[in-house]
Amino acid sequence: MSESDASPWAGDEERVVESALRPHSLAEFVGQPKVARQLDLVLEGAKRRGRPPDHVLLSGPPGLGKTSLALIIGSELGTSVKITSGPAIERSGDLAAMLSNLAEGDVLFIDEIHRIARPAEELLYMAMEDFRVDVVVGKGPGATAIPLEISPFTLVGATTRAGLLTGPLRDRFGFVGQMEFYSTEDLQSVLRRSADLLGVAIDTAGSAEIASRSRGTPRIANRLLRRVRDYAEVRADGRITEPVARAALALYDVDELGLDRLDREVLHALVVKFNGGPVGVATLAVAVGEEPHTVEEVCEPFLVRAGLLARTPRGRVATEAAWAHLGLPVPEGLWLRGGMPQGASGDQAAPPTLFDA
Repeated sequence: MSESDASPWAGDEERVVESALRPHSLAEFVGQPKVARQLDLVLEGAKRRGRPPDHVLLSGPPGLGKTSLALIIGSELGTSVKITSGPAIERSGDLAAMLSNLAEGDVLFIDEIHRIARPAEELLYMAMEDFRVDVVVGKGPGATAIPLEISPFTLVGATTRAGLLTGPLRDRFGFVGQMEFYSTEDLQSVLRRSADLLGVAIDTAGSAEIASRSRGTPRIANRLLRRVRDYAEVRADGRITEPVARAALALYDVDELGLDRLDREVLHALVVKFNGGPVGVATLAVAVGEEPHTVEEVCEPFLVRAGLLARTPRGRVATEAAWAHLGLPVPEGLWLRGGMPQGASGDQAAPPTLFDA
């Protein structure tokens, strides 16, 4: 996955840095007020009953704090958290071994749970409901299923694609929290807390400048904070102000909307090379020298959310805002928004294009 400054995905090295900045309780957790309030009730009720809480599913785009909330659940319950990921669980035996090692009340956190192997998922059904698993010993006609009791536990699943979860798995979660993008004010609170932990001085205008370019994502905000800190320490007096933040983010190719170099290349290719589209994602990826998966998973989600690009059945098209952001005049009569020209009625057909998806 992309390691650009504006990517919401975390690399292995960044996960180490993130762990030092994570909040350790719901009181310290900034943002997601609805999910935080609901989760607080779930955990408090479980503690009063003296039983593990219902299984928890956290869904939403990457970088919004799903892993942090999973660790907070363990911290609030006073239990340990075992961490794994869906792609790492390839066989049901792997999951059975993990479940059998859980102590009572432990939290098992499975990141990207929608990518768990089907045999392991089917084993998980019984573990979530009855706290037992059937371990198959032997092969063929002589195979024997041995029931294995496991300690009551809480499963916390995180997914960036809730729609890929099977119905039986999704229905076994007692609490589902939908994570939302952060407001600029919440991101400023995140930045102030992170700046204190990193030992860097930042003023209100400086934090606002970084927050406004962070795509509503705390992970991106913290990453940009570290880059601006480097700039402030090397080329300024160490304090992050608005001018310092602007200069640093310009150096790292993050513009006013939060677009990085690759985002602008995709937008520029769509607008200039393909006259606004429609164009297929594979063709667009070749034009910028990237893999189609990178363009589709890293660039497009924010470009669509920012209103700069639209996905249509015929391909990707640039909106009027894309031309404006690049400082280019919108051509007269340009076919925009899925093949509809400016001011045209809905019964007019779109002209043919060589770049259909």
